[in-house]
Amino acid sequence: MRKRSFYEIQSTRPTIEQLKHIDRMPAVAVLDDIRSMHNVGAIFRTADGVHLQKLYLCGITAKPPRDEIRKTSLGAEEAVSWMYNQQSEYLVQALSKKGYQIISLEHTTRSVDYRLADYRFPICLVVGHEFKGVKESVIQHSDLAIEIPMRGLKQSLNVSVAFGIAIYEIFRHWNLQTKTIGD
Repeated sequence: MRKRSFYEIQSTRPTIEQLKHIDRMPAVAVLDDIRSMHNVGAIFRTADGVHLQKLYLCGITAKPPRDEIRKTSLGAEEAVSWMYNQQSEYLVQALSKKGYQIISLEHTTRSVDYRLADYRFPICLVVGHEFKGVKESVIQHSDLAIEIPMRGLKQSLNVSVAFGIAIYEIFRHWNLQTKTIGD
């Protein structure tokens, strides 16, 4: 075993034009009032990694182009479709009407362990403000709330880290559902 060089890794990456022809995971994410542009950039980078359909940036969440976003996204904001909506509540309602399962990543009275959730595609994953979390008005329109078990002093992870954990679990479920015999 050896570490692959930057050029070996680079040579296997699709171009932005090629990405347009690759099936995307039937999932979107709503970033509601994310105050740190570095978190927004990290989420763009993770969204690119799972080939998410779209990111919706809501409320105070910063929009590209911004140097602070690009610093952590490393250009992923160019490969991930995104749209700005001021009101996350209306957006979530509209996505629900289109058949999306609305999932809030939040501690609620009925949250389930993210590893045990019943994921139904298409999915809309909602993440909220770093301190306040997902708005109550959005939770009221959610089909499901998931949480990441914590055993330490703190009860939550950084929003971009939590998003990464949750969206990769959703990605794993999508891969299992779409995998055909012989793959």
